Amino acid sequence: MLENGTIIDGKYKILNKIGQGGMSVVYLAMNEKANKQWAIKEVRKDVTENFDVIRQGLITETNLLKNLSHPNLPSIVDVIDGEDTFLIVMDYIEGVPLSVRLEEGGAQPQEQVIDWALQLCDVLNYLHTREKPIIYRDMKPGNVMLRPNGDLVLIDFGIAREYKTHNTADTTWLGTQGYAAPEQFGGQGQTDQRTDIYCLGATLYHLLTNHNPSEPPYEMYPIRRWDDTLSSGLEEIILKCTQRNPKDRYQNCNELRYALEHYMEMDAEYRRKENRSFHIFMGLFAATVLSLTAALVFQHYGNRIKNNNYDTYVENAVSTSDEDEAVSLYMEAIRLEPARGEAYLRMLETFMEDDNLEETEAYTLRQILQGMSANSTYEELMKQDAEAYDEFAYQLGMAYFYSYEESGNKNNSKKWLQAAAQSQSLDAHKVQRAQRLLQIAEYYSKIGVQSKSGDESTSYKDYWDDLTALSDGDIVQMDNAVTALMMYNELVFQIATNAPKFENAGVSNQEMVGQIQNVIAHLESDIRETDLQNERVQSLMRKVVSNIKVAERELQTDFSLPETE
Repeated sequence: MLENGTIIDGKYKILNKIGQGGMSVVYLAMNEKANKQWAIKEVRKDVTENFDVIRQGLITETNLLKNLSHPNLPSIVDVIDGEDTFLIVMDYIEGVPLSVRLEEGGAQPQEQVIDWALQLCDVLNYLHTREKPIIYRDMKPGNVMLRPNGDLVLIDFGIAREYKTHNTADTTWLGTQGYAAPEQFGGQGQTDQRTDIYCLGATLYHLLTNHNPSEPPYEMYPIRRWDDTLSSGLEEIILKCTQRNPKDRYQNCNELRYALEHYMEMDAEYRRKENRSFHIFMGLFAATVLSLTAALVFQHYGNRIKNNNYDTYVENAVSTSDEDEAVSLYMEAIRLEPARGEAYLRMLETFMEDDNLEETEAYTLRQILQGMSANSTYEELMKQDAEAYDEFAYQLGMAYFYSYEESGNKNNSKKWLQAAAQSQSLDAHKVQRAQRLLQIAEYYSKIGVQSKSGDESTSYKDYWDDLTALSDGDIVQMDNAVTALMMYNELVFQIATNAPKFENAGVSNQEMVGQIQNVIAHLESDIRETDLQNERVQSLMRKVVSNIKVAERELQTDFSLPETE
């Protein structure tokens, strides 16, 4: 084992041991010249059986990873191949394996697992679509790291392989029993992208049920055997992923991703409703044919009633003080006319009254948007109301970015910010803001990460420039006090949290102080007394002032702060 303080290759100082497996030890190390932390994996010949085989696997891992670049993959920056030891210097991934989440919290929430599954589909699709496709072959909770910001990182490429078009079988079989596909155990053809789909299905099974498929009886039952509240559509997806015959599985990750995004449509209850709707529709269709003339006569009158019902639902929802009742009324309006955008927007406003988009609220929105009418989802139908859809996308993107579970989820904001950034109907400043927020969300997991050449692919200086640009101008006048305070809070929070990293990237202490003084000036001049009568504005104001105080201590500067109630 390497001792703390040991200098490796003249530049990596061992700080402490952070992990140990059956054949390797992982250390946290610091490159003091670059002021950058790395993880170093050590495999020693004297403590490892079949060292030459393991060493070859590690060489395979490094050769594969050094040519890859994806936010859900680690980067390898150095390999030190000694006579008695093999060292790999790679990104230090702050976080915990999903196996630890299972140990500490048991079965994970369905919506959370689906979010993880979509991320893993993305990274596997990236691997499978390289010029020489890479088959990972060892997906399991212990090989997936969860970062504090919610992003996943796929680690341990020791048994990954390049797919060879003309091969009829793998030369070796490797994998973790229970998670590995049947073809990984030899004699059943070459492993391909469908192998990874099997392993991912087994991983999702474990995450949803907390029943480990690598432990006796080594079986995967339908997930609803363990928890009948789980989606039957999701159960169907996992059963398809884990079919013994690769031809019976999803054939690629795009197919699987689409299924995951529409799992609610596969639910048994959904199908029952659709079947009932179909029979009702057929009866109504026959009646309509017989009474077409009468229908035409009363069409205009019927439309007026329909519009009045929709408007009545919305008006009643706005006037009630009971949030659950309001949401139910908005849902009734949406079911009546899913192509009208007002009820969607009003519901989102209701959820955001406390400046916090909770997961249960986000789940409700997802459920509604995935609802079906006339073979189209409600979201697809709402797009017909282009102005309302674009405004909804902008507001939901902002809510995810700044306010999801209080701290924000940049990854979940991307879809909605992208829609807003491409809008033809939003005000120009909203489009520009969405574009800049999307850029931050895209590189959020990359800031401070170095490329293979040692250069930072996205630096804290870039992050700083975008954050400060978002806070330019009179946001209250351009938008409103709530939006302004969310942006000011994000800026001062990031200064309070990352001041040393901004400074290392070339942002001076004076620049940071100047930005905080600008925020204080905006708070005093732009936020009106009438704005402060709004509870949400008061709450955000307190957050901004609190974070300014933290930044004050970090920058060792005294600020004159506005008073808050």
